[in-house]
Amino acid sequence: MEGQNESVAPENRNKSLGALQANAEAVRAIASAVEGTLGPKGLDTMLVNDDGEVIVTNDGVTILSRMEIQHPAARMVANIARAQQEEVGDGTTTATLLAASLVDEGVKQVNRGVPVAKVIAGIRRGVRFALERMQEKAHPIWDLEDEWLQRIAYTAGREQEDITELVMEATHMVGREKLLEKHFKLSEAVVAHPRVSNSIFAGLLLQQNRANLHVPSLKESVHVMAVSGDLHPGPDTDDSDFRQVLQNMIQLDVGLLAVEGETADIALDELTNADIMVVQNLGTRDLFRLAEHTGAKLINRAGLFKSEQDLSSVLGYCEEVEDEVDHGFIRLLEGIGKAYATIHVGASTEEVVGERERITKDAAAAVQAAIRGGFLPGGGAAELALARDVEKYRDTVQGMEAFGVAAVAESLHRPMSQVVANAGFNPLEKVEEVKALQWKRQSASLGVDCDRGAIYDMVDMGVVDPLPVKYHALQAACEVSTAILRIHTVVKMDSTSGGKFEVKL
Repeated sequence: MEGQNESVAPENRNKSLGALQANAEAVRAIASAVEGTLGPKGLDTMLVNDDGEVIVTNDGVTILSRMEIQHPAARMVANIARAQQEEVGDGTTTATLLAASLVDEGVKQVNRGVPVAKVIAGIRRGVRFALERMQEKAHPIWDLEDEWLQRIAYTAGREQEDITELVMEATHMVGREKLLEKHFKLSEAVVAHPRVSNSIFAGLLLQQNRANLHVPSLKESVHVMAVSGDLHPGPDTDDSDFRQVLQNMIQLDVGLLAVEGETADIALDELTNADIMVVQNLGTRDLFRLAEHTGAKLINRAGLFKSEQDLSSVLGYCEEVEDEVDHGFIRLLEGIGKAYATIHVGASTEEVVGERERITKDAAAAVQAAIRGGFLPGGGAAELALARDVEKYRDTVQGMEAFGVAAVAESLHRPMSQVVANAGFNPLEKVEEVKALQWKRQSASLGVDCDRGAIYDMVDMGVVDPLPVKYHALQAACEVSTAILRIHTVVKMDSTSGGKFEVKL
């Protein structure tokens, strides 16, 4: 076969193709589990386990993370959805579909006789070119008053107005500078509970209750101390010295003591008598957030033995602390440190509130991503326009890598095809119609109105997506698809042979 290395024995080639086909089928099955959720007309999936737990969602990463997945290649694709969620908080279904399509198109080229290495190299070149063009086409967002932010929140929030309003209010409360910080995620500000009303406030919620319930649940004008590690005397410390540490806290008028680990009984008794609220077992992340918001400086157990004057410099402050025991969290309001906002989402049942929390997190992540990187036309329009650019680029690529570039161009049709199919229209007909009109008008924003099936400008309709969401989805899809295409055979480990490998082909 033309382009195939003649030194490869036919039987070995057949085995390699068999493994490749099996992997492609497994990946295709994973994509089919989430493809029906994409777009404004996407439907929900009901997940049920053996214990009767029910989750109703159209969130791709939730579906994939809860599915029972046996095939290793399928698990690789499911993992990119998790990576997409961790990186940008949205676009997990798109990343999954693009990965599946790249694998599928790559296998087609291999079946034509193109060497796998050439296909992989071409896919990487095509994706690299598409990512560069994607950045060039993006519309930047310079301030929080940009009207596109609300449209992005509305689209990512499944067109739920109350969620859109909450996310936008939180965005303004936190501010652009905080939203641009690398490690800050607005989506982490979302907390849901079935017995609360929608609300937003300038402060934090800690998923913990106070350790000493005899202390009042509400405190105002609170000095805050944040202790890393455990709070206990230690093997080399006299009880009298440790009691002096506790007396220093009392003299400093500490109102809230936040401890990363455990608090010794002797400390809990003394602090309770002084009406100091103690919150323990917070964990590193929550302790850091508390310190950042209240302006407290983290101090370890050894640092507590400093003088009262030195300890006063590590204290933080917030206007109010309230332990809402029935809801299982502590609310901190208006700290003097960095701004934080908490979005409180409620619903009627556990099943519904879980999905509303996921939707709100998606909307918050999408808004933050748009602030960081700008936006592109949604509805698959941007990917379809990129497909045209990649097709032109293919003509400049010499050698068999051009077939891999062609696989990228074909895969970029997939998002719009799936959105159109989920809306009940013929994807082949509609995508070709949009593609022709995009070329005729030299427009990168034409797509399909999923209500009427007509072609409209997605930007004019307000249907846009953040650049980082699309960028990372394509980037992650490239990484996992090329990794799967490189697998030429599957070797199963034999658990009875002392960890040795047994080849079963």
